[in-house]
Amino acid sequence: MKQNKINKKFVYLISPNKITDINFYNDLALVLSSKKVSFFQLRLKNETNSNKLIIGKKIKKICNKYKVKFLVNDDPLLAKKMNADGCHLGQKDINLIKARKILKNKIIGVTCHNSVNLAKRAIEAGADYLAFGAFYATKTKIVKYRASLTILKSIKKITSIPIVAIGGIKLSNYKKLLLNKANFLAISGYIWNNKKYKPLEAIKKLK
Repeated sequence: MKQNKINKKFVYLISPNKITDINFYNDLALVLSSKKVSFFQLRLKNETNSNKLIIGKKIKKICNKYKVKFLVNDDPLLAKKMNADGCHLGQKDINLIKARKILKNKIIGVTCHNSVNLAKRAIEAGADYLAFGAFYATKTKIVKYRASLTILKSIKKITSIPIVAIGGIKLSNYKKLLLNKANFLAISGYIWNNKKYKPLEAIKKLK
């Protein structure tokens, strides 16, 4: 998780909510070829585990080709089955200590919403990165928590663990988060559901 001061691979790419279109895999390869993506998270809330395994194996090959870390949302056991690089945990998922027993030294990140206390707990439990949000309005998921730029400054004072900013991130607002020291930007809708740009064009706009 070490980083250079200028991080060109600042995108933490999240999958669309559904992956049914065969063209998705071609688009994913193109997007990862941009060399702007550090992580790809498989996030399919309404899919069976057997389908997740089939989809995940295809995605993992593409991630490996472009040296992108492949993470699975919510489920450390599924991440282990896929031999993923790690897992992302929400506050309602299995706790980090139990997840660590399953995934050993793999990457485990934790959603901290807009809370310094949740972040401190995650740091103590050994999280590899902390995710905060939603910073902006988003259609990808229902927003229960809103985070402000001040949370980034507060967290940077207490830890050097990488920070992922989440929620409604797009061309018009992404730079503000990078300038306020977010290490990675979790992006989904801007890439996959962009009415103006195709996925490759969309990611190339982020500089």
